[in-house]
Amino acid sequence: MSEYPHVFRVRQSFERPRVDDVPAEVERQLASLSLAAQIRPGQTVAITAGSRGIANLAVILRAVVDHFRRLGAQPLLIPAMGSHGGGTAEGQRELLRAYQVTEQFCGCPVQSSMETVVVCQATEGFPVHFDRYAYQADHVVVCGRVKPHTNFTGEIESGLMKMLLIGLGKHEGAKIYHRAIKDYSFDQIVRSVANEVLARCSILAGLAIVENGYDETAAIEAVRPQDFANREKALLKQARLWMPRLPFDRADLLLIDRIGKDISGTGMDTNLVGRKFGIHEAAENEWPKIRYIAVRGLTEATRGNATGVGLAEFCLSRVLEQRDDPITRINCLTGGHGIAAMTPLDYATDRQMLDAALPTIGLTDPQDAKCIWIRDTLHVGQLECSAAYWAAAQDRPDLEILCTPRPLPLDSDGNLPNCCTDW
Repeated sequence: MSEYPHVFRVRQSFERPRVDDVPAEVERQLASLSLAAQIRPGQTVAITAGSRGIANLAVILRAVVDHFRRLGAQPLLIPAMGSHGGGTAEGQRELLRAYQVTEQFCGCPVQSSMETVVVCQATEGFPVHFDRYAYQADHVVVCGRVKPHTNFTGEIESGLMKMLLIGLGKHEGAKIYHRAIKDYSFDQIVRSVANEVLARCSILAGLAIVENGYDETAAIEAVRPQDFANREKALLKQARLWMPRLPFDRADLLLIDRIGKDISGTGMDTNLVGRKFGIHEAAENEWPKIRYIAVRGLTEATRGNATGVGLAEFCLSRVLEQRDDPITRINCLTGGHGIAAMTPLDYATDRQMLDAALPTIGLTDPQDAKCIWIRDTLHVGQLECSAAYWAAAQDRPDLEILCTPRPLPLDSDGNLPNCCTDW
C-alpha cells in the first residue's frame, strides 16, 4: 500500500493546576496533621513507594522522609507494588531505582521483601496479608496517587485504600485479593481489607497525590487514616476532571509509541483509550471508540513488563522482543487480567503494520482514515492527528494547530520516529 493519511500536530489545552514547590507542600500538608504527638524519638516509620511513574515521586518521598527525621523518627521506604518487578524483592528494588528512589537520594534505608504477615481473616473468608517490614515498623505512612482505576469502577478506585491491599499485600496479598474481587466486587474487597489493615497495622497517615493532564503534580493532601475513604471519594472526582484525554472521541487507528507499568497499571490507561470495560472494543457507554490500537514499543522503566499489550490488535515485533514473558504473565495473572498479556499481530516495521491495519478499518480508504498518534497515555498534550480531523480541529478552542497536514515520516526502512520527541 502506498497511500497513508497525512498528519498534523496539535497541542491540547487542559486545566493545569500545579504544585510549584513540591517539597514545601509535602511539609505543609504533613505538618497540618501534627503527627509529633503520636511519634516518640527513635520510632520507625515505614513509607510506601509504589511502582507507578508518579511525577516527582522521588522528590515527594524524600520530603516525607525529611519530615519524619525532623520529628526524631527513623524513616524507611517499603516497595508497595503487589506482584510488580517479577514478584521479587530485588525486582521491586530495581523498579524504585529506575525512579531515582534510592537510599542515597531519599536519605533512608529501602527495605524490600516479599514476605508478609497474615494479620487476620477477612469477613469474606481469605487471609489479609501485610508487608513484613511495614508490620514490624512502629508506624506506616501510605503514599499514593489517586486516579481512576484501569479495570474497576466505584467511589474508590486507585489510591491510598488500594495501596493498603495490593501494594502492601505484596504478591501473596495481590493474588488473593484479585481472586476475591472475581466473586465479590472491587469496592467491597477494598473496603473490607482496608478496614482490617487500618485497625491492625499502625497506619499513621496517608499522602494522596493528584496529577493534571500534563503528568504534573496538581495537588498533595495529607490524610488521617479515619478519613481515607471519604477523602479518596472527593479526590477521585477531582482526578477525573484533571485527567488527560484524546482530542476526538472516535478513531480508526491509535498509534502508541510506548506502553509500560510506569505509564499505567495496564501499560496504557484504559480510561483514555476506551478499553476499560470491553475486550478490544469500547463498551456501549464508554468513550472514546477506538477501532484498532497499535503499540510500537515498551518504556525502559517497565523493564520488560508488557502488561497491556494484549489490549492492542497490532504491535511492532520489537515489542515482543522487549517483553519479559514470565514477568508479564505473573503480573497479569496476579491481577486476574490474563488478556492483557496476550500477543497482538506483530510486524517488523511500521510500514508493514500500517499496511496490515489500515485496509481493515471498513469502507474508508486508508488515506482518509481517522488516525491519532501519541507518545503514551500519560503524555497527550501534543499529538499527531490525521487529515480526516482537519476540519473539526479548526473549530476547537482547546486545540492549537501547530502545522498543516504532511506525509507520515516513514524512513527508508519503513519505520516512524517517536511521536513528538524525535520528529
